[in-house]
Amino acid sequence: MNTKTKKPLPTWLPLVVGVFLVAQFAGLGAWQISRGLEKQADRAAFHDESGFAAWQDGMEIRSYQRLKASGYYDAEHQFLLENIIVNGRYGYYVVTPLIGEKDEPVLLVNRGWLEKGIGDVDVGALEVPVTRMTVRGRAGSLPRAGYKMGAAIDPASSWPKRAVYPSTEEVASALDAPVQAFVLLMDHQEEHGFVRHWVPTEFGPGKHFGYAFQWFAMGAVLSGLLVWNYRKKRFQS
Repeated sequence: MNTKTKKPLPTWLPLVVGVFLVAQFAGLGAWQISRGLEKQADRAAFHDESGFAAWQDGMEIRSYQRLKASGYYDAEHQFLLENIIVNGRYGYYVVTPLIGEKDEPVLLVNRGWLEKGIGDVDVGALEVPVTRMTVRGRAGSLPRAGYKMGAAIDPASSWPKRAVYPSTEEVASALDAPVQAFVLLMDHQEEHGFVRHWVPTEFGPGKHFGYAFQWFAMGAVLSGLLVWNYRKKRFQS
């Protein structure tokens, strides 16, 4: 009976795979450094204590920039963003549209965190003035989830609508109106808000730099093993 012998793997294959992995490790390390630098820039922007710039539609905005915007609150179309945990307690972010000039996208204002009670939310607690307002805050965004299932907003639900990590597109669809690309995080000294303690993401730049070091270290170790293996084979040949 004939038996087939398996051909040995090419001697160059481990070297190619190793070089590919080293390049991957280096790329991941470089990406972590870039993310760490972005987080550093965000922290610097957050601690910038310059005055509140008057915001206008089309104005270029940077993260955490201090802004003031004028318009009328749309009290009839507010959102309660669910699954927001503060100090171990569940609650909502109350997001209220601010309507500025005619035909410009709506500005979403995050008025802060409201603790979730046993029953339904007291709609009266969400009331806002009907007169034109000037609201101060920082440029931010809607909270994001690592993973979510299903629709963020039930289109058949009544107002105020509960939402689970919606995107700006989903909010715009619920409002049937375009919205600005950023959210105004209401300043803690402003009236008509709830609990507000805005801080940059807890995953700070230090962790990114730490992960970068790990990826570079893995690449360095693998590079050393490749060089050692290559020299070993040369001496044996």
